[in-house]
Amino acid sequence: MLPTQAESVIKSIIREIGQECAAHGEIVTETLVAFMVKAVVLDPSNGFNTDRTLTKSDVQKLVKVTIMHVFSPQGHKKALPPLGRCKLCVNRLLDSKNPSLDTIKMQVYFDMNYTSREEFLEEHHRVIESRLSSVSREITDSRACAREELESLYRKIVSYVLLRSGLGSPTDIKIVREATAALQSVFPQTELGTFLTLSKKDKECQLKELTMIVTGIRLFNRDCGRGGEGIDDLPAILQEAIPAATQHVDSQLEAVQDQAYRYTAVLEKVAKDPLLGQELQPYMLREALYNVRQCEIFLQVILSDIITCAQEVEMMIKQLEAQLEHLKLTVKSKTAVPTSQVFPIFIALSNLWASFQDETVLISVLSNLTTHLEPFLGAHDLFFPEKVMQALLDGVTVKTDVCRIKEHIEDRVNAADFKKLEWLFPETTANFDKLLIQYRGFCAYSFATTDGLLLPGNPSIGILKYKDKYYTFNTRDAAYSFAENPENYIDIIREKAKKNAELIQLLELHQQFETLIQYSQMKEVDRHYIKPVTKCETGTQTDTHLLPPTIVRSYEWNEWELRRKAIKLANLRRKVTHSVQTDHSHMRRENCSQVYPSKTVGTQSLRDGSSRVPRPQIYVAGLRGGQTEATHGVKVNLTRAVDET
Repeated sequence: MLPTQAESVIKSIIREIGQECAAHGEIVTETLVAFMVKAVVLDPSNGFNTDRTLTKSDVQKLVKVTIMHVFSPQGHKKALPPLGRCKLCVNRLLDSKNPSLDTIKMQVYFDMNYTSREEFLEEHHRVIESRLSSVSREITDSRACAREELESLYRKIVSYVLLRSGLGSPTDIKIVREATAALQSVFPQTELGTFLTLSKKDKECQLKELTMIVTGIRLFNRDCGRGGEGIDDLPAILQEAIPAATQHVDSQLEAVQDQAYRYTAVLEKVAKDPLLGQELQPYMLREALYNVRQCEIFLQVILSDIITCAQEVEMMIKQLEAQLEHLKLTVKSKTAVPTSQVFPIFIALSNLWASFQDETVLISVLSNLTTHLEPFLGAHDLFFPEKVMQALLDGVTVKTDVCRIKEHIEDRVNAADFKKLEWLFPETTANFDKLLIQYRGFCAYSFATTDGLLLPGNPSIGILKYKDKYYTFNTRDAAYSFAENPENYIDIIREKAKKNAELIQLLELHQQFETLIQYSQMKEVDRHYIKPVTKCETGTQTDTHLLPPTIVRSYEWNEWELRRKAIKLANLRRKVTHSVQTDHSHMRRENCSQVYPSKTVGTQSLRDGSSRVPRPQIYVAGLRGGQTEATHGVKVNLTRAVDET
């Protein structure tokens, strides 16, 4: 059968099961029904192959097993007559006294209602945008021209600002007047003409910016005592709500952990005394333990988110006080302040207040989620009331997870005993506390050998790295036993998870059942995977030359150097060799020397060039006298003309 055909048949089975449950007065979601169908497929006794796509025979078998079988109240399957037509999934869904069903319902509810902090805030903002889209569209698509139309458009902008900021109702006249006054101070009605000429995208951006500025103005006026009508004191509300939510989750978590410790102690007692196991119903104890452990995990996730909210709120309160103080110093008693100075502060105030609103919604959602987990713990009082538990705990010491870890904190694995396996320890491994431990940190050996008992693993003993996965154990002996044959114990745990489908999520076995979960869920599992960084003191030494040297000393890359050598060799061919022998060198060896004759070397400089005027030359004749007593000099100018030089 093609995958699409098999899928359509399974969808029809899910729809039929849901309708039959509704006929019995039980409203179930399709997700829960689909989970039950997967549980039927996983059960080895039903003969389905989970490693391949369902074939036509598989689908026919699935229809048959969901119609012809039913769980008895003790959890054992029995065949019903064909006329009964009681469905296996329907009976499991209608069984109100089944801790396993409560665990599955809890898992489905939590998966459908819980998202991470980032995804929740992103979805919350998307919902707000979708709700405001119609109001924004009316403003951006407006073609108002008349005075009445412009006034109506301005009122719509005021309503949009109030709805987007969440600071009061647009039907309260006092709040509308305050918001209108704040808007007119930055965007008077005379600016509507310019606003209408903008593009649709620019109009949307300006509306968002106006909302933030008006919000900042109203928050500043509220802090100064001159306004703030309809604005709740969110920082004070959160400072009261967060401790209350934390206390509620803490009390729930403490009660659930106390039940888990008691169930664990009783199961340990049953494991040591087989006769006691015949009198009790150990499978019910295990399912009850799985139920409270799953609730404990969910409560820890919620508590972690609340703590994150508390840290964010504490930081935002300091930022809000700093921004308001900065704004007061900027404004002081000035009648006019440049918009370039105050508008960024108003926008920062608006963003901070929007963050306060997000934290308020998130705290409310987490508190409601905690409250809605309580009904999934109702089966414990029916099967194991306080009197029964007291009788079972007679002579048994109830140990907490912390006590179990402290008992064996000094027992550590000797890594030298294992040549092919790697063990990680806190002092030699970075990101040790962030490793993704298999089976959610529970001891794999104890779970496999004690028929599903959940005992917390102790990372201080050592974390086993096997096929890029990490395992912890509650004792040193358990670690050694598991390391002898890891595949055997991993297969045992996988088979147990097939019989109890709630273990797939409880122990985070999604990767072992990839064909039964969505790809988006697989990406969520892989996203939190952190690889360890092992630290140790090491040294390396490298030889200077690993291979024999192959350097050619005579190689020359310079063409001019090669020419110089060629000329030198050519000159040597024309030289005469002279030898000299002395008394000391006589009869010893032949000495020779070779010289270059000196060559004529000349230098050449630039030619001197100059320009000059004729030098004056004056000749005076008759200065030595003559035949007469009086001397008569004759002055003759002998200076040459300029053109003659």
